[in-house]
Amino acid sequence: MIMEQGKNIGHYNIIRPLGKGGMGEVYLAEDTKLKREVALKFLPEVVRGDPERLSRFRVEAEAAAKLNHPNIATIYPIEEADDQTFIAMEYVDGKTLSEHITNDGLDIEQFFEWFIRIGQ
Repeated sequence: MIMEQGKNIGHYNIIRPLGKGGMGEVYLAEDTKLKREVALKFLPEVVRGDPERLSRFRVEAEAAAKLNHPNIATIYPIEEADDQTFIAMEYVDGKTLSEHITNDGLDIEQFFEWFIRIGQ
Protein backbone atom coordinates (compact mmCIF):
# COMPACT_ATOMS: atom_id res chain seq x y z
CA MET A 1 0.00 0.00 0.00
CA ILE A 2 1.41 3.36 -0.98
CA MET A 3 -0.18 6.52 0.36
CA GLU A 4 0.20 9.56 -1.84
CA GLN A 5 1.26 12.95 -0.54
CA GLY A 6 -1.81 15.07 0.13
CA LYS A 7 -4.16 12.08 0.56
CA ASN A 8 -6.58 12.45 3.43
CA ILE A 9 -7.44 9.50 5.62
CA GLY A 10 -9.81 10.33 8.43
CA HIS A 11 -8.67 13.66 9.85
CA TYR A 12 -5.05 13.11 8.79
CA ASN A 13 -3.30 14.50 5.72
CA ILE A 14 -0.43 12.34 4.43
CA ILE A 15 2.82 14.32 4.01
CA ARG A 16 5.39 11.66 3.06
CA PRO A 17 6.52 8.08 3.74
CA LEU A 18 8.88 7.52 6.69
CA GLY A 19 9.60 3.81 6.52
CA LYS A 20 8.44 0.27 6.01
CA GLY A 21 8.80 -2.87 8.08
CA GLY A 22 7.23 -6.19 8.96
CA MET A 23 4.44 -4.55 10.94
CA GLY A 24 3.44 -2.10 8.23
CA GLU A 25 4.25 1.19 6.60
CA VAL A 26 4.78 4.46 8.45
CA TYR A 27 3.93 7.90 7.08
CA LEU A 28 4.38 11.43 8.32
CA ALA A 29 0.98 13.11 8.45
CA GLU A 30 -0.71 16.21 9.77
CA ASP A 31 -3.45 15.74 12.33
CA THR A 32 -5.87 18.33 10.95
CA LYS A 33 -7.89 18.47 14.18
CA LEU A 34 -4.99 19.13 16.54
CA LYS A 35 -2.70 20.84 13.99
CA ARG A 36 0.35 18.71 14.74
CA GLU A 37 2.58 16.31 12.86
CA VAL A 38 2.14 12.63 13.69
CA ALA A 39 3.45 9.31 12.45
CA LEU A 40 0.79 6.93 11.13
CA LYS A 41 1.58 3.22 11.09
CA PHE A 42 -0.67 1.31 8.71
CA LEU A 43 -1.11 -2.38 9.40
CA PRO A 44 -0.46 -4.85 6.61
CA GLU A 45 -3.51 -6.57 5.15
CA VAL A 46 -2.38 -9.93 6.55
CA VAL A 47 -2.84 -8.50 10.07
CA ARG A 48 -6.02 -6.53 9.30
CA GLY A 49 -7.61 -9.60 7.73
CA ASP A 50 -6.93 -11.97 10.63
CA PRO A 51 -9.16 -11.29 13.67
CA GLU A 52 -6.82 -13.12 16.06
CA ARG A 53 -3.72 -11.22 14.92
CA LEU A 54 -5.64 -7.93 14.91
CA SER A 55 -6.84 -8.58 18.47
CA ARG A 56 -3.30 -9.39 19.62
CA PHE A 57 -2.03 -6.25 17.91
CA ARG A 58 -4.66 -4.12 19.69
CA VAL A 59 -3.69 -5.58 23.08
CA GLU A 60 0.00 -4.84 22.41
CA ALA A 61 -0.83 -1.31 21.22
CA GLU A 62 -2.90 -0.66 24.35
CA ALA A 63 0.02 -1.81 26.52
CA ALA A 64 2.45 0.41 24.58
CA ALA A 65 0.06 3.36 24.91
CA LYS A 66 0.37 3.13 28.70
CA LEU A 67 4.14 3.68 28.56
CA ASN A 68 5.36 7.16 29.37
CA HIS A 69 9.09 7.58 28.80
CA PRO A 70 11.12 10.30 27.05
CA ASN A 71 12.82 7.69 24.83
CA ILE A 72 9.57 6.06 23.65
CA ALA A 73 7.23 7.68 21.13
CA THR A 74 3.78 8.30 22.59
CA ILE A 75 1.03 6.16 21.11
CA TYR A 76 -2.16 8.03 20.21
CA PRO A 77 -5.33 6.20 19.12
CA ILE A 78 -5.72 3.13 16.97
CA GLU A 79 -8.03 4.25 14.20
CA GLU A 80 -9.91 2.89 11.23
CA ALA A 81 -10.74 4.95 8.16
CA ASP A 82 -11.06 4.26 4.44
CA ASP A 83 -10.80 0.49 5.00
CA GLN A 84 -7.44 0.91 6.78
CA THR A 85 -6.40 0.20 10.37
CA PHE A 86 -3.61 2.40 11.67
CA ILE A 87 -1.97 3.75 14.79
CA ALA A 88 -1.37 7.45 15.24
CA MET A 89 1.75 8.16 17.27
CA GLU A 90 4.12 10.93 18.21
CA TYR A 91 6.40 11.95 15.36
CA VAL A 92 10.02 12.24 16.45
CA ASP A 93 12.17 14.01 13.88
CA GLY A 94 15.68 12.74 13.34
CA LYS A 95 17.67 9.76 12.19
CA THR A 96 16.84 6.17 12.96
CA LEU A 97 19.45 4.20 14.87
CA SER A 98 20.21 2.28 11.68
CA GLU A 99 20.74 5.50 9.70
CA HIS A 100 22.97 6.92 12.42
CA ILE A 101 25.17 3.81 12.56
CA THR A 102 25.37 3.51 8.76
CA ASN A 103 26.15 7.19 8.14
CA ASP A 104 28.09 8.23 11.23
CA GLY A 105 29.34 5.03 12.83
CA LEU A 106 29.03 4.29 16.51
CA ASP A 107 31.98 4.26 18.86
CA ILE A 108 31.95 2.16 22.00
CA GLU A 109 31.57 5.15 24.34
CA GLN A 110 28.49 6.37 22.49
CA PHE A 111 27.09 2.82 22.40
CA PHE A 112 27.24 2.53 26.19
CA GLU A 113 25.82 6.02 26.70
CA TRP A 114 22.79 5.13 24.55
CA PHE A 115 22.49 1.65 26.06
CA ILE A 116 22.26 3.13 29.56
CA ARG A 117 19.69 5.73 28.47
CA ILE A 118 17.55 3.12 26.74
CA GLY A 119 17.59 0.95 29.86
CA GLN A 120 16.45 3.72 32.19
